[in-house]
Amino acid sequence: MNVSWHGVYPALTTQYHPDLSVNLPATAAHLEKLIASGIHGVILLGSVGENTAHEYEEKLIILRELKAVVAGRIPVLSGVAENTTMVAARFARDCEKLGLDGLMVLPAMIYKADRREAIAHFRTVAQSSGLPVMIYNNPPAYYVDMPPDAFVELAEEPTIVAIKESSDNVRRITDLRNAVGRRFILFSGVDDLVLESALLGAEGWVSGLVNAFPDENRVLWQLSQQGRWAEARELYQWYTPLLHLDTKIKLVQYIKLCMAEVGLGSELTRPPRLPIAGAEREEVLGIIRHALANRPDLARYAPPHAND
Repeated sequence: MNVSWHGVYPALTTQYHPDLSVNLPATAAHLEKLIASGIHGVILLGSVGENTAHEYEEKLIILRELKAVVAGRIPVLSGVAENTTMVAARFARDCEKLGLDGLMVLPAMIYKADRREAIAHFRTVAQSSGLPVMIYNNPPAYYVDMPPDAFVELAEEPTIVAIKESSDNVRRITDLRNAVGRRFILFSGVDDLVLESALLGAEGWVSGLVNAFPDENRVLWQLSQQGRWAEARELYQWYTPLLHLDTKIKLVQYIKLCMAEVGLGSELTRPPRLPIAGAEREEVLGIIRHALANRPDLARYAPPHAND
């Protein structure tokens, strides 16, 4: 299956009204801002989009409305995070009916599958629709690991085209290339390992902090793709304390607090997630505000003129 996924794909946040109903206009407006910033695709209802906090039919409404907003300008993928393989397969088919461009498939929630069970889950969901699939491998968060040799088995599934590698082990990029060659498009899924992953050949970046810092994300990715490593390291050094927030249990709350601080959205999350408070809140705000006080001038990273 031929797809050309590459570049920065936000795991888009879902915005809420004060009563915690989905705020579709605010979510759509935020998506428009990210598209204007130059994102290459978008993943709706990922972990950062609070997938598991939504009812099944509510998810389909979100997907339908936001697909209409995108109107074919960039690929639109949906996270698939259900408790059973059967429901995940049903959701994949419903995404296909909605005309989405692909799926980011997580392991089945709650139950911690072993290798054989995880492979069977991903294989069944991939076979349930004709949509291209990105496998989301995040053992620190979901306690199910898909090592490189597991993808040798999944390479025979034509609709599985990409891997979001979030094992927190950047060695996996090289190990995957050695195991399966160029069979899959490799995305970095850990914000504070993205430059290392790009150096090793990752072709894309599924990012959380892009929701709050889309221009910095774009420039950092561009610098890495242009091989301008010294400049990329400089920008990455400024950005890394913020990117660390993407690796925490409360990443959704932290990212939404970043969005609120820069004026790109609300920090409201659905319970059991609650707004962070007390000393924890002050610590995270300190990180955000220190970064904003030292925010780099991105104009200095403009591409050099051809005759420079």
